[in-house]
Amino acid sequence: MPQAPADPKDVKPPRSFDGKAFVRGLGTAPGVYRMYAADDSVLYVGKAGELKKRVASYFNAAPKSPRTQAMLAQVARMEVTVTRTETEALLLENQLIKSLKPRYNVLLRDDKSYPYVLLTQEQWPRLAMHRGARAIPGRYFGPYASVGAVRETLNLLHKLFRLRSCEDSVFRNRSRPCLQYQIGRCSAPCVGLVDATEYARAVRRVELFLDGRSDELSAELERNMAEASERLDFEEAARVRDLIATIRKLQARQYVDGRAADLDVLACAMQGSSACVMLLAFRDGRNLGTRAFFPKTNGAESPEEVLAAFVSQYYGEQPAPGEIVLDRDIEDRALLQEALSEAAGKRVQLKCNVRGERAGYLDMARRNAELALATELGSQANQRARLASLQELLGLPEPPHRIECYDISHTMGEATVASQVVFDENGPVRGQYRRYNISGIEPGDDYAAMHQALERRFKRAVDEGGVLPDVLLIDGGAGQVAQARAVLAELGIAERIVLVGVAKGEGRRAGHEALLLPDGREVRPGPESPGLQLVQQVRDESHRFAITGHRGRRQKVRNTSRLEDIPGIGPRRRANLLRHFGGLGGLKAAGAEEIARVEGINAALAERIWASLHGIGQTSKEA
Repeated sequence: MPQAPADPKDVKPPRSFDGKAFVRGLGTAPGVYRMYAADDSVLYVGKAGELKKRVASYFNAAPKSPRTQAMLAQVARMEVTVTRTETEALLLENQLIKSLKPRYNVLLRDDKSYPYVLLTQEQWPRLAMHRGARAIPGRYFGPYASVGAVRETLNLLHKLFRLRSCEDSVFRNRSRPCLQYQIGRCSAPCVGLVDATEYARAVRRVELFLDGRSDELSAELERNMAEASERLDFEEAARVRDLIATIRKLQARQYVDGRAADLDVLACAMQGSSACVMLLAFRDGRNLGTRAFFPKTNGAESPEEVLAAFVSQYYGEQPAPGEIVLDRDIEDRALLQEALSEAAGKRVQLKCNVRGERAGYLDMARRNAELALATELGSQANQRARLASLQELLGLPEPPHRIECYDISHTMGEATVASQVVFDENGPVRGQYRRYNISGIEPGDDYAAMHQALERRFKRAVDEGGVLPDVLLIDGGAGQVAQARAVLAELGIAERIVLVGVAKGEGRRAGHEALLLPDGREVRPGPESPGLQLVQQVRDESHRFAITGHRGRRQKVRNTSRLEDIPGIGPRRRANLLRHFGGLGGLKAAGAEEIARVEGINAALAERIWASLHGIGQTSKEA
């Protein structure tokens, strides 16, 4: 529950800060300045071509905006870092904004990882979509503006070049071609229906296509078509001919103003303190789709300031294209252009006055930004109404700022996982989701699992002074709620958190859930209640997150019984086993005596194989 405000007598006023005296000690070098409040929280981070001149502008007699006045009234101290060039100052400013998240800077909020096309680096490379840390060896193409753009690209590439998309665990254990081969989207390297040379040729063609070297790819395919015709392989020649026609058809759509485009188009729309930046991306002329960003403006009033902050922060992490088209001019455009060019190792242009097709794309981005902002504002209004309804439902003094929900998932006690999801005033905060792998309990004991997850979460928060939720939702009935109440009481935080149980309704019908309130009452708000709708959304997200984690953990556990991990099983014996039984499923269904009939498998090894596949005992280290 939100804490009561402190007694005004106990609140110490911020230390007075003599800005003019601070300015006298500064030089004219470029650098970055930071403003701090009395509690040492960062108020603002800015860059300057001349530190003395820029910082002095805050403390002169010129009129200031209400936002700047409010910020300066809280300044207790300042720090500066001198850099060699303005470009270094810009890069350092961007890094500090991202790490410190100052209260008065425009902040780019995007907790989603960008999607890439991944071509793995292995004997038989896999082509697939990838999100998250780029830890898998291989080449990453992107980032793409949307998942839909990645899927469209992959759909085309699998049709054209027929590279595999399956995970390695599936690839290694196939004994016959899968459906992807049957529908012409894979060449079935798993069962040897394509030789290594031909597959490597297809991999190279994919790289040429994704690198934007379509002309080189078309020339190579034309040579292959001619060679196939000379050896009278007319079926292969026709297939390559169709492939060339498809690529040329794509090339016909890849030219903007007469040349292959490599550009981003950015437009900013604002209403009050809310802003939307719309990104329309082209790479090698291919339209990679649009993506809407909703920066946290922190009182910024002009679209120019929001757009400048977006360009600095977004391209500080993502590679910049050769051309970035803006719907308005921004401060320090020349400096940003120089910094992006230096970081990219090529010339990067920032343009705000364009004609022709680029002007058309800019207009499209503007209209999409306005539409996305209107949709977002409607969603925010709906979210505020839900929070107000939940406040009334739970009898809170103000709408909750942080809601956490916990759920347990397992399959008959196997691979138990607890999920923690977090919502704030704007909806889900996915960067703060957590999963807890539960161990050391009786399989299937949901009460013990809930107790362990909550104890781990809140004991650490108490020990380290971490953030606590205003409302804690528990997906379950009185038993799970009792476990949560016990944990909070043990840690001495029961009075600081509103604990609510979410029990399934009659017939498990959505909208008929019962809420178990802290005062012991059980209420059923009904499906029309906005507060219950918010609770349902949070609960469903927790349930989804728990199931996803459980499935991943369960699959990981089951993968430990793969044939490769059984001592004495090498590639040849593995192939013999899979060929004899028609796959891993047939092998699991066989007895040890039948396994021993396979070439190269003796009775002792057959027993180890059977035991490992059925999770019985430990496999021997003997060969």
